Amino acid sequence: MVGDEVGWRLDVDYSARIQGKDFRVGDTLGIVQVPSGSSQCFVEVNGTDYRKCASSDVSRVPSTSGIDVVNLTTPGAKRYICSIGEHCLGGMKLAITVSSANGPTPALFPGHSSPTSGAHEVSHWKSWMLTIVVMAVCMIIINRN
Repeated sequence: MVGDEVGWRLDVDYSARIQGKDFRVGDTLGIVQVPSGSSQCFVEVNGTDYRKCASSDVSRVPSTSGIDVVNLTTPGAKRYICSIGEHCLGGMKLAITVSSANGPTPALFPGHSSPTSGAHEVSHWKSWMLTIVVMAVCMIIINRN
């Protein structure tokens, strides 16, 4: 989940939030834009555009649905920004490195053995779905108050 419990919004240090996280081909990024229903966007860009905080590829349609999923299908560097106004300059950008799917799976906790890749995928999906459900419930509760 991009930004974990805080979601995709301004004033978050996404570089710090991804420290120690392992991204592999076949994983997904869940993007929950905060506040819910906002017009934030999440668009993949190249390295030059990431450094400039701009999207030169106008054919790329930014994601604005509020809850989105990005499938990580190829290894390598991936960069994402918010292309609205100066939001990227305000910190709404994310750079990750995706490893190939067939590498060793890291241990979930120090000192414990790693699960098989199938167990990793099941655990990943359960965690992701639980996070989405919890965040949706929190948003409903907040919006009712």
